[in-house]
Amino acid sequence: MPAFMEPFRIKAVEPIPFPDEQQRRDTLIAAGYNLFRVPASQITIDLLTDSGTSAMSAAQWSALMTGDESYAGARSFEQFEAVMQELTGYPEIIPAHQGRAAERILLGSVLGPGDVSLANTHFDTTRASVESIGATAVDLPVTADPDTPFGGDIDLAALKEFLDAPHGTNVRCVVMTVTNNATGGQPVSLTNLTAVRRLCDEHGIRFLLDASRFAENAYLLTQRDPECQALTPRQAAQTIFSLADGCWASLKKDGVANIGGVIALHDAEIARRCRDRLIETEGFPTYGGLAGRDLAALAQGLTEVTDPQYLRYREQTARWFGDQLEDAGFPVVRPTGCHAVYIDAARLLPHLCPQRLPATALANQLYLAGAVRVSELGTLVFGIPGSNGEPDRPAPRELVRLALPRRVYTKSHLEYVTDVAARIAESPDEVPGYRITEQASTLRHFTAVLEPITSGR
Repeated sequence: MPAFMEPFRIKAVEPIPFPDEQQRRDTLIAAGYNLFRVPASQITIDLLTDSGTSAMSAAQWSALMTGDESYAGARSFEQFEAVMQELTGYPEIIPAHQGRAAERILLGSVLGPGDVSLANTHFDTTRASVESIGATAVDLPVTADPDTPFGGDIDLAALKEFLDAPHGTNVRCVVMTVTNNATGGQPVSLTNLTAVRRLCDEHGIRFLLDASRFAENAYLLTQRDPECQALTPRQAAQTIFSLADGCWASLKKDGVANIGGVIALHDAEIARRCRDRLIETEGFPTYGGLAGRDLAALAQGLTEVTDPQYLRYREQTARWFGDQLEDAGFPVVRPTGCHAVYIDAARLLPHLCPQRLPATALANQLYLAGAVRVSELGTLVFGIPGSNGEPDRPAPRELVRLALPRRVYTKSHLEYVTDVAARIAESPDEVPGYRITEQASTLRHFTAVLEPITSGR
């Protein structure tokens, strides 16, 4: 099969908007220079996220029509439960309406005030869930050079040191996000996961997965880890799950659907606590806030997602797109993963200090130049807001993520994005910085209002 040919045919199409330059400028001003606030009707290519933006297969659309909408004990739940049990090996399967709800319910069942959660990196909503409980989220990402095939790993030496220290008694869980979305979408190695399992056993600590992109991590294991090359992606995924005590996942990613999440566990007592919490806010435990048709589509999507041809297409598309963006003059985080290509905005815009939000600046410039919407993963998202007028503590990196919705865009769509990028790369010093004028106390990037800084960059 050619490297970049989509392993599917398109059976339905949707028109794409093409706002002109003045419309784009007016739209961004009205949105407070925050791309989350820009209406989709003003977006040409939307690479903001791969969450819930997938195109479903013919088999998934067919499954929708057979969904059982019974309130309790529906056939659709039984199908979903069976697929999840076969995939993960966990007997306790609890659906939720999306990953954010699943992580809040599970973490709320294992953490309390004063506790600590350690991770390769907590993503933004995961950190918010931990901190809302009164617990502390600590990230211990490995320091990776560009040639490291598993840049998503946790720093094992730092993990051991933390667990061995007196404050290690406050740790209640270690969370491994696979793939590690905050550090360039990089996979986690089987060696690293095995070592985490051993350290958790030695200290009597739960080992949990944020498994939202489990299939892509599994595929990259089969490509980069000699120990996994004889495995199919599904076998590699099952191996990953076998090392942990349980997981949560947003199935809006590797569930290849538009809504859904899940908690899966070995521990029946923790599962009971989760179900009690779920009933309070999500619904009965056999539907978890989802329609029966959603569960049916997810059961089919979780079967399709480990198809080797599909995952090969995902990985090679990301690699090709990264090459094209690099040729256009954008500094790309290497190696590329599967779900996105990441740009180092600090390298492209060295005239902007972190407090001038270079990742936000580049993201906004991509919209102004061609109505391309992307996501900033820099100081706006991961920085720590200052107090009493102090400047923000910068994020570790100023990254811009160009997420790839599953089975949505073709090669020509991504070539359009690289053309837009090339125009920006011709004069990056003209990109202005930004300041925040309004922000929420948590997850500020979703609703913040910003303004450009035209002097004193």
